[in-house]
Amino acid sequence: MSARDEVMNRIKSALRDAPVAPEIPRNYRRDSHMDAGQRLDLLVDRLVDYKANVFVVPAADASAKLAELLAGSSSIVVPHGLPESWLAAVKNDAGTVRLQVDSPERRLTVEELDAVDAVVTAAAVAVAETGTIMLDGSPSQGRRVISLVPDRHICLLLAQDIVEVLPEAIARLEPTSPQTWISGPSATSDIELERVEGVHGPRTLDVVILN
Repeated sequence: MSARDEVMNRIKSALRDAPVAPEIPRNYRRDSHMDAGQRLDLLVDRLVDYKANVFVVPAADASAKLAELLAGSSSIVVPHGLPESWLAAVKNDAGTVRLQVDSPERRLTVEELDAVDAVVTAAAVAVAETGTIMLDGSPSQGRRVISLVPDRHICLLLAQDIVEVLPEAIARLEPTSPQTWISGPSATSDIELERVEGVHGPRTLDVVILN
């Protein structure tokens, strides 16, 4: 008998009496106790602590702020469903920024994504308590790969999509959607706690909160 056979036999033996799984307790906190301003302040505090660059601007200034952040960039990629109004100032900037759209009809390759200066996406929801921004693959956020390969990610988040605790965010998401959870720029550290950024994703994370 191989080791695999032995393990499988033990599992079959343990399941022979059809044990009933215990009820999972659901007594954790599942909703917010903070108002909108407190949730915003907490999220900003967490993101800054994670070394993200955070900007809180009026929704009407989204396009101007995006153009300001992209000044000096030569090429960017956006998902096909990103609101056109957010890109107006970028498109009017004398064509200095090459805008590439990733869509179901034209999927950019990893090599193409690696060559751009930045990716711009929206977000589905953000959790203030953990400083986590969640993307769900919808048209305004695009495929997971477009937010993981470029070295810089600019994420625009509506203040109304900030919740306090994780269960609230989970309730907003479709379980089968291709989700990306982001808590600051990509970073890791070695055994001596030397921080290295940009290993598993964007080295720079800019979060624009539209208030």
